[in-house]
Parts: sequence; structure tokens; C-alpha cells
Amino acid sequence: MVTPGLRGAGTAQRNGPARGEARRRQLRLSARRYEPRASIAVGTALQGEQYMSTIVAPLIEARSESRYFYLYMAGAFILIAFGGFIPTYWAPVTTSTFKGPPILHIHGTLLFSWTVFYFVQTAFVAGRRIMDHRAWGLAGIALFSVLMCSILVAQMMVLKRDDALGHGDASRRFAAVTLCAWPVMAVFFTLAIVNIRKPQVHKRLMTLLLINMMTPALARVFLVLLAATAGSAAAGGGPPPPFVAIPPSLVGDLLLAVAIVHDWRTRGRPHPVYVYGGAFAQTGVWMSMAKAFERLAG
Repeated sequence: MVTPGLRGAGTAQRNGPARGEARRRQLRLSARRYEPRASIAVGTALQGEQYMSTIVAPLIEARSESRYFYLYMAGAFILIAFGGFIPTYWAPVTTSTFKGPPILHIHGTLLFSWTVFYFVQTAFVAGRRIMDHRAWGLAGIALFSVLMCSILVAQMMVLKRDDALGHGDASRRFAAVTLCAWPVMAVFFTLAIVNIRKPQVHKRLMTLLLINMMTPALARVFLVLLAATAGSAAAGGGPPPPFVAIPPSLVGDLLLAVAIVHDWRTRGRPHPVYVYGGAFAQTGVWMSMAKAFERLAG
């Protein structure tokens, strides 16, 4: 006779392996059920990572290229600023044949210093030294303000000198080019300072400013080349007529075109600063002002 306790123990021993096998079977089915979801999740994560790499990598490359592009532009501005004044300033100064008011030396020093300062500031940004760039910002504002004042003072002294030499009317006509470009530079610089917390706008306004400041340096080259026909000071005559400033401004347009093409390659479209700012600088507004100055001069 088998007691109930022994009978229950035997049943448990017989059912134990069956229950274990059923439990293992259930775990295998559950693993198979969730395995596709895990694969999909892993695949989605990998695809997302690949997608992010395809998007982020070009952006990083574009930003790096953009930083160095503006450094290259700053280097070009230095070459133009120094090279353009070789025939009419640097060469005569080295040979002690330069004739002009002393203020021209001060103005030239300020202009060249500003161009070098802009290159250093751009190098700070290219080297990711943003804090150094900002720390020298006030010095740049002070330097540019003094430079703008020197432009007016130098122009007044040149007008007095030319008037004493009998070239007063021609000098006043040509001074219209400088006096009309002066407010354009002031507007670009002011807008650049106002947008100092918008780097994309700030750096493009500064680029437009430097492009417009290159016109006098480029004009010196054209004055030498066109001395025989334009009656420039290099040929011993009076100041050239205002139309001589047109070819240098067209060369400046090429610098603006380079900046626009760079935006097109890196952004897919030109930045609005180049579109509206370039139109403002190149429209007939300043030429109409020059004609008004010319009428006032008689």
C-alpha cells in the first residue's frame, strides 16, 4: 500500500522534467518572438548613425572650409592694400620722392594697420580662439573710428593742396568718390557691430566692408596704367576724373563674386548680406551723389 505522501512525491518527480522542458520551450519561443524587434532596433540605430554621419560630416567640413576661406580673403586684402599703393606711395617713400601732406602718412599707417588687424582677427576665428577675437574687438572699433576720421582730414588737406596748385575743381570732383564711399563703409561697419552676436551676418558684413575699402588701392594701379589718358597725378597733371574709379570697383565686384560663389558651394545659396549689401554698395546711389558733388563744384 502506497501512502498519499509518497504518491505525491513520485508525481512531482515525474512532472518536474516535463515542466522544465515546457519552460525552456516557452523561453525559446519568446526569444524568437522578440529577436526581430531587437534586430530592427539595432538596424534602425545603425541606419540613424550612418544618416547622422552623412549629414554632420559635410557640415563640419563646410564650417572648417568657411573659416579658412575668410582667412584667405583677409590675406588677399593685405596683398591688395600693400601692393596697390606700391607705385604711388611705397616706391616714392623709399626713394624720398613722395610729395604730400603729413596726414597722408598717418592715414596710410592707419589703413595698413586696420588691414593687418582684420587678418589677425580672422586668424583668431580660424584657429577657434573666439575669446581672443572678442577681447580685441574694442580695439578694432577704436582703430576703425580713427581711420574714418583720418579719411576726412586727409581729403580736406588734399583739397587745399590741389586748390593751391590750381586743380581745385578737378580735385573736388574726384573727392566725391571718396566722400561718397565713406558713408557706405560707415554703414557696413555699424551693421557688423550691431550683429556681433550673429557670426554669419557679422563676418559677411566685415567682408563687404573690406571689399569696398580695396577700391583706393586698386585705383592706384589703374591710375598708373591710365596715366597718359586720364591725366592723373602720376603723369604730372591734376586729379583724375571720377570715372577712373569705375574699373577698380568692377575688380572689387570680382571679390564679391568669389564670396557669393563660396556661399553657393557651402550653403546652397548666397547669404542675404551679400545680396542686399552688394546691391547697396554697387547701385547708382553713390554715383548720383558723386554727380551732385560734381554739380556743386561747377
